[in-house]
This record gives sequence, structure tokens and C-alpha cells, in this order.
Amino acid sequence: MFVAMTGLLVVIGTLVGALFSNWMLGLAVMLVVSVLFNAFSYFFSKKLALKAHKVRLVTREEEPRLYSIVENLSMKAGLPMPEVGVSEMPMPNAFATGRGPKDAAVVATRPLLNMLTDEELEGVMAHELSHVKNRDILVMSVASTLASLVAFVTRIAVWSALFNNENNGMGLAIALLADITLPIAAMLIQLGVSRNREFLADESGARLTGKPMALASALTRIESGCSARTNNYDNPSTANMWISNPFGKKKEGGLINLFRTHPTTEARIERLKALDTELNGRVH
Repeated sequence: MFVAMTGLLVVIGTLVGALFSNWMLGLAVMLVVSVLFNAFSYFFSKKLALKAHKVRLVTREEEPRLYSIVENLSMKAGLPMPEVGVSEMPMPNAFATGRGPKDAAVVATRPLLNMLTDEELEGVMAHELSHVKNRDILVMSVASTLASLVAFVTRIAVWSALFNNENNGMGLAIALLADITLPIAAMLIQLGVSRNREFLADESGARLTGKPMALASALTRIESGCSARTNNYDNPSTANMWISNPFGKKKEGGLINLFRTHPTTEARIERLKALDTELNGRVH
């Protein structure tokens, strides 16, 4: 998927360069901009994520239940103790952020803490710590940055074609076509990466606790809570960060699934049932 994303960037760079009769210039500009965008995402994604969701970092004394669960799971997974945060957003959900295991934070919302049992909360936190161990935060930060970059640069290509007197209408037509199609392709790649990493974190987290069905139960309850009318979450650009779609249950099937940030809860539960059969011998 990242090869496909890189290919899109090369195509766009070549098109931008062609508009100025110098495709090498386009590729060079693309390389510089890509490095700058990725560097910013790498170093500041954690700070921005915590600030955007009004997260308060907590101590063991402030949140003993959550802190103890995260601490025990971190030791079991061989990870450094991450920072632990609580968000007061009115939906049950959780996310992890940070450049890697030494710079990670795991966050739960207050409604999530109030809703889940200890086993369910353990399953959710194991999922988030698996994102940390698998370096999914870095993977998704890069994927998101590249997708945004594709949209940004194709728009620049359109404006460049409009004001470049040396180009004919064909150059503008190509730029417009790229502006319409390539950002969609980049977004689909980004969403595909997001769904795959959620499946991986589900499996890794369930193997860590040995209780796949506790996570399955938590996912069902989280989806129901996010579908409630009290949920006023309104930031689609960060929807992929959460363990479950913050906008609640959505329609399924066909092309709709290509535009999901998360796999369907039903698909995730089916995989967790199969894993439970493997680990615990239960037949579902």
C-alpha cells in the first residue's frame, strides 16, 4: 500500500514538473515537501492528538483502575510504561498515540471507563498497547500525511496550470483529472492501511490477554455508545485514531466498506471468535 502511495506521489511530481516543462523539478519539489510533511507528522502527532481531544494525563493516584491495567499489560508485553490519559469527550472510545514505545500515550474517554467491566477495559487497553508495539501510530501518521500531501499538491497543479501561459488546455485538463482522481486513490490506500492495522491490533491485543471475547464484548458496547445521540464527535480527520468508529454504526457492504476507517464490528468479532477457538478451544 505504501508502494502504491509512493507511486502516486511520483506521478503527481512528474505532472507538476511537466506543467513547467521540467519533470525533474517536480520530482525534486515532491521529495522535499514529502520529507517536511513526514518530519512534522513524526515529531508532533502525539502532542497534536492529545491537545485536539482535550486529554488530561493522569497518575496512578488519580485513575488507579486504568493506570494499573495499563501498567500490568505493558509489563506483560515488554513495553515501557506509556503515559496514561483521560478525555472527557461524550463517547466511549480509546486511542493510542506517540512516535514509538518510548514516547507513547494511551487514552480512554470517561464514558468508556464508566461503561466497561475490568476484563473489557483490559481488552481495549491491550488493543491500544498493541498499536504502540506494532508502531501503528507512526504507520498511520505517515499514511495520513501522504494522503493529505497528494490532495494538496494536485490542487497546486491545477492553479499552476491556470496561470502558466506556456501550457495549453491539455495541461489544465490533466491537472484537473489528477485533482479529482488521485486524492481519492490516496484516501482509499490510507483507509485500507487503517483497517488492516485495526485487525492486527485486535489479534495482538487478544493474544496478550488471552481473552478475545472480552474485546469482542467491548467493541459491541463501544459501537452502541458511539451511536448514541449524546455523541457530538465532529472530526473526521482523526476518526481512524480511535479503537472504534467515533461516528457509530454505519451502513455496510459494497463500495461503502472501501471508505471505512475501521473494519465492521461484525467482521472484527468473527475474527476474535476464531482466535478464541484457537486459544481457548471454545466453539462459537
